[in-house]
Amino acid sequence: MRQPIDVDYLIIGAGAMGMAFADTLIAETSATVAIVDRYHQPGGHWTIAYPFVRLHQPSTGYGVNSRHLGSDAIDATGWNAGLYELASGPEVCAYFDQVMQQTLLPTGRVTYLPMCDVLPDGLVRSIVTGETFEVNVRRKTVDSTYQGVTVPAMRPPAYQVDPGVVCAPLNALGALRESHDRFTIVGAGKTGMDACLWLLRQGVDPDRLTWIMPRDSWLIDRSLCQPGPLFAERTGGFFSVQAQAIAEAASIDDLFVRLEAGGLLVRLDPSIRPTMYRCATVSMAELEQLRRIRDVVRLGHVSRIETHRIVLDAGSVATTPTTMHVDCTADGLEKRPSTPVFADRRITLQSVRTCQQVFSAALIAHVEAAYPDDAVKNDICVPIPHPDIELDYLSATIANGRNERRWGEDAEIQAWLSRCRLDWLRRVGPQPPADPAIQAERARFVRETSLALSAKLQALLAQA
Repeated sequence: MRQPIDVDYLIIGAGAMGMAFADTLIAETSATVAIVDRYHQPGGHWTIAYPFVRLHQPSTGYGVNSRHLGSDAIDATGWNAGLYELASGPEVCAYFDQVMQQTLLPTGRVTYLPMCDVLPDGLVRSIVTGETFEVNVRRKTVDSTYQGVTVPAMRPPAYQVDPGVVCAPLNALGALRESHDRFTIVGAGKTGMDACLWLLRQGVDPDRLTWIMPRDSWLIDRSLCQPGPLFAERTGGFFSVQAQAIAEAASIDDLFVRLEAGGLLVRLDPSIRPTMYRCATVSMAELEQLRRIRDVVRLGHVSRIETHRIVLDAGSVATTPTTMHVDCTADGLEKRPSTPVFADRRITLQSVRTCQQVFSAALIAHVEAAYPDDAVKNDICVPIPHPDIELDYLSATIANGRNERRWGEDAEIQAWLSRCRLDWLRRVGPQPPADPAIQAERARFVRETSLALSAKLQALLAQA
């Protein structure tokens, strides 16, 4: 029987958010921590994602605060050429393992419990041995799993697959040992795009591809999400173009027309109005490749795949027994209802800046370390649900503006943000002036502009 473990914090999950939280907490306090995770190594969903998965954002803005990911290289070849490198899945897994082995465990204040589950009664159970033991938590339990990341390898398809049909998660693509006449990609999100791009990169003729797309998505031009002085003019202009689009928009439809005209958002097919927005980024070279796929099926979700027919919400299309159907329908980051980050003796990690999970987890850890009152902490860390539909672009922009204004009023938060590696947004655009008076005037202008834009977005949402 293992002896009880006494710690200040119990962190459930060693995925990206759990690791980012632990890293900042250990760096800024003398707390002891136990990290319980059901996988064999740190990294969460990265450990079972498809082998060719890559970040969709520059490596330099991902990971934990204390340790750089990647080398800040600019890709010279491929469809991301000219932009900052995107870490591969194996690189991300190796990175988080290094964080655990070289940063956290050497402090002597971290207990790592892989291949374990936290039971409802608070006990921890080893998945391997079945042994249960106590973890006594003096301060708080931290749930890093609330946002519920799901990748295709985690569950069977949500639709019925008849016997004889070749259907597998896209993990199987990298292990193919025989060719197929056709490939049908089921799912329109980041995972579906990655499957299409991988097949095209292998030389598959786009006319051998069918792409089932229940919803078209607004996409972000990845060149606008680049940190550092090399891209300062372009990325810095993102905010001014966005502000002008919001200020001049007469309706929600008009807003998206202006955002697209300004180059902030792009879409796969200019003739199809997207209804989805999930922060997915794409390079213009990738978008050009995706547009080569002409057989795009827009008949809703798949309900059943038969040997010669795919049944969807609004009709059916033909298939063949020799077609490989690639399941890309897992929800990834689902849109969960917001819950207070700090409640009693529990911390529930959520995004406090849209689609910036690791930054959010690090900020929450700093707030936990620096502020004594949960009411103040929750006022600083207001959750922003992961977006799903295009209207969420508006509500997320409002919520981001609210949080940024709150952080701007707090000298402690501002000081922390100025040295936060994960806050790559602070590294775009012109550097702040040295004169305190000019800084104060700029801050006042930014705040007033933010309030005005939020009011305009609220008015547009009211029309919906």
